[in-house]
Amino acid sequence: MEIDSENMDVPVAVEMDDALDLDEAVIVALGCNDKGAWRDCTEALEAALARFRAEGIDVVRRSSWWRSAAWPDPDDPPFLNGVVIVRTDHDPHALMAALGRIEEAFGRRRGARNAPRTLDLDLIAYGRRSGDLDGLILPHPRAAERKFVMGPLAEIAATWEHPAGGHAAGLAETAAIGRDAAPTR
Repeated sequence: MEIDSENMDVPVAVEMDDALDLDEAVIVALGCNDKGAWRDCTEALEAALARFRAEGIDVVRRSSWWRSAAWPDPDDPPFLNGVVIVRTDHDPHALMAALGRIEEAFGRRRGARNAPRTLDLDLIAYGRRSGDLDGLILPHPRAAERKFVMGPLAEIAATWEHPAGGHAAGLAETAAIGRDAAPTR
């Protein structure tokens, strides 16, 4: 797949949907700590967001970008992370396949777990679906433990409730992984 490099410096504009039902929210986390072919991770993440629409994924809310030390190895390059709420006609498995195609187009190679990567796209939640959906576990089994996920999510949906309990804002406060995560503003 080829990536359209035009307008990569322009952040994806999002018209915030204040009427969004958080019980139906489809939440995707983005991360990067290997800029690959881009000037920096910000540019790579913005380009990834620009690619969502071509895959039938519309961003309806987005967080700012958050920086944190790499985990579990803080000697790896720092991460830039963010969260988006999207609308799509894809079911959860088709959405995961679309996210995988985007990762692949951005040079994502699966190797050692938690190794540096050009793009990491995780499906955090798909509405209130919960449990093992034929190998896809929803909500993301480790999202609530990660400040670099819950912090950006709290920015755009503080009252989103995790199916196992807790709102995004509270989970961001208690998350044990990525405690140094903070918005880059």
